[in-house]
This record gives sequence, structure tokens and C-alpha cells, in this order.
Amino acid sequence: MNPLVIVSSGTKGIGKATVERFMAGGFDVVTCARTESDLLDLQRSLQAKYPSANLYVKAANMAAKAEVEAFVTFIAALNRPVEIIVNNAGLFVPGQIHEAPAGTLEQMMEINLYSAHYLTGGLVEGMKERKKGHIFTLCSTASITAYPNGGAYCVAKFALYGFTKVLREELKTKGIRVTAILPGATFTSSWEGVELPPERFIKAEDIAEAIWSAYHLSAGAVVEEILIRPQLGDIV
Repeated sequence: MNPLVIVSSGTKGIGKATVERFMAGGFDVVTCARTESDLLDLQRSLQAKYPSANLYVKAANMAAKAEVEAFVTFIAALNRPVEIIVNNAGLFVPGQIHEAPAGTLEQMMEINLYSAHYLTGGLVEGMKERKKGHIFTLCSTASITAYPNGGAYCVAKFALYGFTKVLREELKTKGIRVTAILPGATFTSSWEGVELPPERFIKAEDIAEAIWSAYHLSAGAVVEEILIRPQLGDIV
């Protein structure tokens, strides 16, 4: 039986690239997204491309605790050990904190932080029982560098980075590896409409390859964090 990987929000960008990288490598994958038709399109495409791997899909809004919990229940019903969790769900809303509409900070925290907290919490007990597993969180360069138009997004990503560091300390004696991924500007839908050439950005496939490589170290080693920027530096 193939090992099982969980990737939240896997129909676009880094999530989609990660789903495909692991299926190409012989892993079964479970993913989610808000739009069921996008999930079914992805499932049809990748199952045809990688017939020896399985892709399980479930519609879920990762900003809603109840839907994250429903996604965890869906995963549990497969009755399979979870090898890897990739906490990829996230959303960027630009703006300054002191000017943000009411609810913006809450929205950023729910999707960028709480989704990872609830998904990890729902799956980590099985990893602890087996003393084996790897948890990745998709942080950002905005997790370590504040910038004026980053606003509530920066706050949430700083929090996610802190969450990952705490998780690393809590789980390192349990046989579970924890890695923070901190990408700079990556060519995804978040940058639609920006008049810059694609080569100015990181490719989503590069982030997926970094996750794949970090996972494949020996059990006695862990990459605690991976900071990846475009070759020409941050886009500001």
C-alpha cells in the first residue's frame, strides 16, 4: 500500500504542485478545496497521469473549523496511517492593519493559522502512536519580514511560524519531524494581474520539490525550515 500524504488546499499553486509531486513519487494523497468541481477535475487529471497512485478529495473551506473537522473525519474513514501533513491552506489580503475592514485579521488568522492548528491536531495522535511522521507548514517570507502592505497577513504568517517552532519542540522526542517552508513570491493565482515576467517568481514546483527532498532525509535528521526567495530577491 502506498504511503499517505495530506495536502490542504491542493487544487492550485503550491498545493497542486505538491499533490502532483507526491503522486509521481508513488504516494497516495488526500486533498481538499472549497470548490468541488475543481477537486474532481484535478482527480480525473492526476489519476489518469499517475494510475499507480490514488487521489482522494473532499470539499472543505479550511477557514471554518467545522469543515476542517469534517475533512479530518473523511481522512480517518480511510483507516490509513498518515505519513505526511502539508498545511498549505492560506489567503493573502493586502492592506495596512490600522486601515483594515472589520474582520480582516480574524479572516487571516482562520485560514492561515487555525486551519493548520485544527488539521494537525486532528491527525497528529496517529503519528505519535507510530512515532513517525512529517508535518510541513507553508509559512512565508512574511513570517519573518514585516512590510507595510502585509498587514493582517503578516501577523497571521508570523503566528504560523511560531506555531511551527512550538510544534517542532513538542514533537521532536515523538519521532515526528516538523518543517517550516518560507517561500518568497511564488507564481500562483495570488499574483494575478501583476505586470512582472514569470521568471521573476519562484515556481510552485520548486517549493514542492523542496518538500519532497526534506521528507527524504534519514529519520535522524530534520530540516527545520526552508527559506526560498526569487533569485533577484523579494518583490516589494
